[in-house]
Amino acid sequence: MHVFVTGASGWIGSALVPELVAAGHRVTGLARSDASAAALAAAGAGVRRGTLDDLDVLADAAAASDGVVHLAFKHDIAFSGGFQDATDADRRAVEAFGDALAGSGRPFVLASGLLGLAPGRVAAERDGAEPSSEPGAGTRHDTARLTLSLASRGVRSSVVRLPPTVHGQGDKGFVAALVGVARDQGVSGYVGDGSQRWPAVHVLDAAHLFRLALENAPAGSVLHANADEGVPLRAVAEVIGRRLGVPAASVAAGDAAGHFGWLAGPVGIDAPASSALTRELLDWRPARPGLIEDLEEGHYFASA
Repeated sequence: MHVFVTGASGWIGSALVPELVAAGHRVTGLARSDASAAALAAAGAGVRRGTLDDLDVLADAAAASDGVVHLAFKHDIAFSGGFQDATDADRRAVEAFGDALAGSGRPFVLASGLLGLAPGRVAAERDGAEPSSEPGAGTRHDTARLTLSLASRGVRSSVVRLPPTVHGQGDKGFVAALVGVARDQGVSGYVGDGSQRWPAVHVLDAAHLFRLALENAPAGSVLHANADEGVPLRAVAEVIGRRLGVPAASVAAGDAAGHFGWLAGPVGIDAPASSALTRELLDWRPARPGLIEDLEEGHYFASA
């Protein structure tokens, strides 16, 4: 299969491309920089230059492929206050892919998120899975529902919901940010009693699920890419504190913004999730270390 991948040189993409190549697929990745292009070439992938705003490029690459995996998202803009702009760009990209793949029966796999899906209870694949193509919808979950609606247009679409903690060596996301905050503050904090639970997955297990979705997911599938159902953030903070030699301590909700910065919102959310239906549907069996075990391996603390 010839697969077009956006975000192919990113955190998950850099694990997915070798996974696809090893399985015998031919990969072309979207690259917006020379560095990304070089990384893709080194991984054995072809290169298509462009950005998420180049809708004609996206549509042409999709039409020339046997399937698309859409991992890219404008995280740099989202985390600097432009989340709506990033979400709008993502929706436009999905619309372009949908138009290019309509009626083909080819697979389209979208990366989405678990955080905030069903706060305070264990989220299941059926939660928030109603297809919708309504215009003007403005959240990532709305874009996921748009993707599911493409099944009615002859696209084998699926959505892979990722946990906030896609961990592993080289991670620069939420877990690495929590380590950085603890190092800077001299305290490894958690909000309130720290009972908030986050689902988690190792990046290599996540990459494997994306391949399974591309190859086998039925049209309109919602998949949960979490191995850990919910790791209490106090447990995460305690490992970080012990590894850094700083205390682990509660931070009052009113002080969270001052302590955690942009992480204040996410660390206050209780967001456990089940992946039972995903495992049954695609025989996905996560085999890599869980979040706490991965933290204990020490690579998150290797640099000052």
